Amino acid sequence: MDLVKHLRYFTVVAEELHFGNAAARLGMAQPPLSQRIRRLEEELGVRLFDRSSRQVRLTGAGRAILAEAGEILVRVDRLRVLAGRGEGAVLRVGVPPDLGSAVIAALIAGFEEAGDDVRLAPAELWSADQAAALASGALDVGVLRHPVAAPGLNLGPVLVQRPGVVLAASDPLAAAPSVHLADLAGRRLVLFPGEPGLHEETLAECRRHGFVPEEVHEAQTLGLVMAGAAVAFGPRVELPGLRWRPLLGAPLAWRISTAWRGEASPAAVAFGAVAVRVLKENAGMTDDGAAPVRQVRARPSSGFLA
Repeated sequence: MDLVKHLRYFTVVAEELHFGNAAARLGMAQPPLSQRIRRLEEELGVRLFDRSSRQVRLTGAGRAILAEAGEILVRVDRLRVLAGRGEGAVLRVGVPPDLGSAVIAALIAGFEEAGDDVRLAPAELWSADQAAALASGALDVGVLRHPVAAPGLNLGPVLVQRPGVVLAASDPLAAAPSVHLADLAGRRLVLFPGEPGLHEETLAECRRHGFVPEEVHEAQTLGLVMAGAAVAFGPRVELPGLRWRPLLGAPLAWRISTAWRGEASPAAVAFGAVAVRVLKENAGMTDDGAAPVRQVRARPSSGFLA
């Protein structure tokens, strides 16, 4: 049995006192988590939780072990950091894939310009996967799209992006200076995959303004839009066969922020400051939601926009 991993499971359940919430934080199903807690109880020879249909509570033994488990995990994490410094310290960062290569490159360059001796190791993960990786210690800091279930995480400043609509150049609406959401009625909609919370918010706002998509497709490219078979939302894009138009009244607000677990390291704090600046300069995001229109290059191979 991997005792350290099982102690990490135990501490998350002890913090949540709810197996379902703890499983969500750990990015796993509830039955395997319950099995691992039982395995830990068998290994230690004590019962850690009192379970009933209404609540989960720590036993006396569970409370006694919790403090020790926390100290063990802190020391293990410290050992990993010290071991990593032999080859230069690394900050493991999660970013949403739809940010695109240009923005990710700007994040890396901006962090290097900050002059820290820490190397940035970005991983392209959707927000729910980042939240689970942060909770398990696999990531040091993430760039999350909201809303996302992230109990136990600390969040940096929330930035807002106001997307427009991407249309085929042949679409009659492409000639208009701006487009109302209700004008899109009867069209299919393409949304990037992996962000269910953002999908729900976007579709709810569309319905509120009179646009109920005929169908919703999840895709990382704009092929359907180029073919005139659908529309998409996003920051400004310039590609042959496509037209980007602002949405009248800027009804959609996409929110994003950095996130970390526990006390942020100096490197994570530095990255958070760089991320705010880079996202404002390269992704059209603002503090107050009045997002300016910025030209952003397309990344057809691996995401909607780059």
